[in-house]
Amino acid sequence: DGEKVVIKGSEQITDWEKTEGTVWKATVPNSLFGDYNPFDLKIFGDWVVRGFDKHLGDVYLNGVSLYEASGYEELLNPVTRETVTDDWTETEIAVLHPEQTKYLWFAEVSEDSTTILANFHEYDPLAELVEINVRRSCFFPDVTGINYITVSGFEMAQAATPWAPPTAEQPGLIGPNWSKGWIIENNVIHDAKCSAVSIGKEITTGHNYYSHRGDKPGYTYQLESVLSARHIGWDKERVGSHIIRNNTIYDCGQNAVVGHLGCVFSEISDNHIYNIAQKREFYGHEIAGIKLHAAIDVQIRGNRIYNCSLGTWLDWQAQGSRVSGNIFYNNSRDIFVEVSHGPFLLDHNLFASDRFMTNAAQGGAYVNNLICGSMQYYRVLDRATPYQTPHSTEVKGYAVVYSGDDRYFNNIFVGKPSGSDTGTAQYNGCSSSLEEYIGLVKATGLGDLGGFLKVMDQPVYINNNVYLNGALAYGREQNNLLDEGFDPRVSIQEEDGAVYLSIDLPEDYQCDIVTTAGLPRVRLADADFENPDGSELTLDRDLTGRKKNGKTAAGPVAALAKGHNRVRIWPVAE
Repeated sequence: DGEKVVIKGSEQITDWEKTEGTVWKATVPNSLFGDYNPFDLKIFGDWVVRGFDKHLGDVYLNGVSLYEASGYEELLNPVTRETVTDDWTETEIAVLHPEQTKYLWFAEVSEDSTTILANFHEYDPLAELVEINVRRSCFFPDVTGINYITVSGFEMAQAATPWAPPTAEQPGLIGPNWSKGWIIENNVIHDAKCSAVSIGKEITTGHNYYSHRGDKPGYTYQLESVLSARHIGWDKERVGSHIIRNNTIYDCGQNAVVGHLGCVFSEISDNHIYNIAQKREFYGHEIAGIKLHAAIDVQIRGNRIYNCSLGTWLDWQAQGSRVSGNIFYNNSRDIFVEVSHGPFLLDHNLFASDRFMTNAAQGGAYVNNLICGSMQYYRVLDRATPYQTPHSTEVKGYAVVYSGDDRYFNNIFVGKPSGSDTGTAQYNGCSSSLEEYIGLVKATGLGDLGGFLKVMDQPVYINNNVYLNGALAYGREQNNLLDEGFDPRVSIQEEDGAVYLSIDLPEDYQCDIVTTAGLPRVRLADADFENPDGSELTLDRDLTGRKKNGKTAAGPVAALAKGHNRVRIWPVAE
């Protein structure tokens, strides 16, 4: 008890010799790697967009990963700064920090050995700790179906994990490999080349078929993987129901937590997640602090997620998912929900980044959040995706994403006076009830499918929100507080290991507690907003864990009041 145990996917390298200037060389036998040499394997797989020339290998100087150079010449003359267009914000950003750029490595692989060359500059690798990643994972079963394992209290680091799209096997630095009931808790996990914790897919339901074959879209192969999974026992009795809690996860290239299919019915709570995809050596459409497909009944709560390329991405079949009481800030974008039909719920969260959300889904509920960034929402008419029987993996039907069928209650929106897409005004033009929507469809006189294609904007349910500093409201919202000129001066303050929310409010605005009865049923999946066990929801716990009784303030913290507020939001007091 009390001893620190570290499991690494790396090996220390001590046989360095200087070659030229401050460049050093070490040669290791390929037997060190077994049948998996990360310096001979490149970033590869479905939905990789940039960085095909980068390898899974990595070199660490005193625990900090170096950057891969394009060749020996770059080692001798390292660039001090490089910029690319950030894929989420569409702005120019520095890929490499100037003080880190000069620390580069390059590898040459022959039949029997691998030679690592690195520019250590002022450091002497013979006197420092220098490691290279060797193993794909630190703790990951070779076979599926190894159930009910608890992994608690370790530090795990420096694994050569491969790119993990939803259409491939998704090995992580640690993970259950298509099993049930794991608990991964109280660990420090860092420096996975791609993904740290995997609760994802297994290999027999497809493995990068689009990248290998190119004969069908990856979207089609992903549909096939869902149906194939059902044939091999994708259900609550065999897969999922994992708990990932109280971990610190950082400095990973793709994800802190990744999953597809195998993540169902799981809980991801009270984790500290940061610095995900910040090196930007490669990019693809599967990068986020938490990236899940088919997050059926997954509960994501109480996490602190910041300094990530994207905070959380729920993609496909986010049915019964709940994102509650989380803190998002300093992300390129806080959340993305894609091609899902609901019901999914985001409540009592703090979204403090400049970009709140990309909403390419329908059937969502957004309740008692503080939203400081812009939102983009759009329909997706070229990808029909599945929805399930409630609280089940059984596919009930398929549908494209129109727009609307969303619910916004008791939120605080903070805009920018210069103009932004913060607020609910983007839903202007949507009807405000299902009855009105059905009437509009029938009025087209176009019959079965035609009427629904003519009236694509589904109804929305929006009430009792607060709009400040230029945030704009849905035109048919009956009750709200709208003060375009008031700047609440929102800031996130880190102090002595704790995080505080600072916000000013123009007046008290009290709201009722939201329950299942107050959240209209989603249209396409024909399902209610419920707890995973099918019981009714009562959203009576705020971000700090406080129990609500009766009317309380809009936003994520029940105690917010007129004037200046400063509240500790991490860690939550017992």
